[in-house]
Amino acid sequence: MLTVSNLSVQFGKRILFDEVNTAFTQGNCYGIIGANGSGKSTFLKIISGEIDPTSGSVSLEKGKRMSVLSQDHFAFDDYPVLETVLMGNKPLFDLKKELDAIYAKPDFSEEDGVKAGELGVDFEEMGGWTAESEAASLLSSVGVKDDLHDTLMKDLDGKTKVRILIAQALFGNPDVLIMDEPTNDLDFETIGWLEHFLANFDNTVIVVSHDRHFLDAVCTKISDIDFGKMNQYTGNYSFWYESSQLAAKQKAQQNKKAEEKKKELEEFIRRFSANVAKSKQATSRKKMIDKLNIEDIKPSSRRYPAIIFEQERLAGDQILNVENLSKSFEGEVLFDNIDINLSKGDKVFLLSKYSRAATAFYEIITDSIQSDNGDFKWGVTTNQAYLPVENSEFFNNQLSLVDWLRQYAKTEEEREEVNIRGFLGKMIFSGDEALKGSNVLSGGEKVRCMLSRMMMTRANVLLINEPTNHLDLESIQAFNNALKNYKGTVVFSTHDHEFAQTVANRIIEITPKGVIDRYMTFDEYLDDKKIKELRNKMYA
Repeated sequence: MLTVSNLSVQFGKRILFDEVNTAFTQGNCYGIIGANGSGKSTFLKIISGEIDPTSGSVSLEKGKRMSVLSQDHFAFDDYPVLETVLMGNKPLFDLKKELDAIYAKPDFSEEDGVKAGELGVDFEEMGGWTAESEAASLLSSVGVKDDLHDTLMKDLDGKTKVRILIAQALFGNPDVLIMDEPTNDLDFETIGWLEHFLANFDNTVIVVSHDRHFLDAVCTKISDIDFGKMNQYTGNYSFWYESSQLAAKQKAQQNKKAEEKKKELEEFIRRFSANVAKSKQATSRKKMIDKLNIEDIKPSSRRYPAIIFEQERLAGDQILNVENLSKSFEGEVLFDNIDINLSKGDKVFLLSKYSRAATAFYEIITDSIQSDNGDFKWGVTTNQAYLPVENSEFFNNQLSLVDWLRQYAKTEEEREEVNIRGFLGKMIFSGDEALKGSNVLSGGEKVRCMLSRMMMTRANVLLINEPTNHLDLESIQAFNNALKNYKGTVVFSTHDHEFAQTVANRIIEITPKGVIDRYMTFDEYLDDKKIKELRNKMYA
């Protein structure tokens, strides 16, 4: 359906893509993955026609329509919501405008009537007469209520705009759907709806996302950008990751017989296929498990940071006691009457519909701000390490990364350059990379520096606010694994479903009307009907 031939992209001396040849076929969802800076978003812009390649071509099958999720949240500010969605099907929308212009003529003629009739036939064949009701239904599906359908886009908040732009991209059943980070700024419920929609979507989807749960739920193929090339693999992200790790391990086992390796790979495919078949997403996309084969399993050249959290000492039974805590901001109640008692070894997903509520809670228990009411007390044997969502205040200097991290060393031994470089090396800052200025770092590099700082504290309680922001998939995966293996206590907030599901054994939701506190997995929490009813009351 969509063919890429001999595609090359070069910026100055830097070669981003070198003679890429690939195809995207109907009925598949392709997850485009690659390290930060590998060109994922650039590739989407090229295949959508937004920018031109240095050489090569992109060809869409004749008669097929492509739709692209808009990244410009201000492009439709002067249009009403419903009209914005209709604009997602450009041929239909243009035809509608032409018809409207003819009927609006003050000197409507017989010739105009004939023309309108001809256009009306085409309009009907394109589903034009039911388009508005279908657009309205789509908006309702993504949580945009009827009373907003005539509102101008500029009068809406950013999160609502994102939902509308998703509805725009989906409208009219496009043959090829291109989406760059579609889950950004969406809540878990809307992401779940989008996962279900795309998993049952019969046409072609090409998506870039750092949300592993989303990639697993919708993808049948993974397109991996590496060293300027693109390789396609059958399966979702987890299959690609786990199989590439297994292949890398086997590659290192020089003495293991080929037959034993083959048997191990076949067993892996069998186990993975069984797990996919049992998952919640019981859709036609499960057909991918019939196509998994050993030839798809190859080692990856990716570099994963070595995130290892150790404890300087074990904490006692008393971790954190919170009593009647409340906080408001600019007249809005963020949370009220919060009572929490953390137990040793708890891994808590701290949840709230309002991200600044979670941030305020962390800032209170780390003594950065004061609560309006209530109190909290840390156990005397605890020491905490905090990863804030906003870290710019830590990088207001021109220190090299070695000297930057040295600021947080506790002992003379830790201050030695070899040990400092050891922590930085685990975060893939090796050689001259460790000497770059802390004031010129990217968002992802800053987070990796903050992780080095956290590891150095050897804390027995980790407080983590939105850990996956700015990180690539490799760092997210390594961070996720590190927290699963950590033996201490963790409190974290995230928009990454996989992070929440695989790390947390306890869910605590802070609301304007109190707290919901359950020992269960995140999926169990989302699926519990009584909790859904309770949550609605807490935010009403």
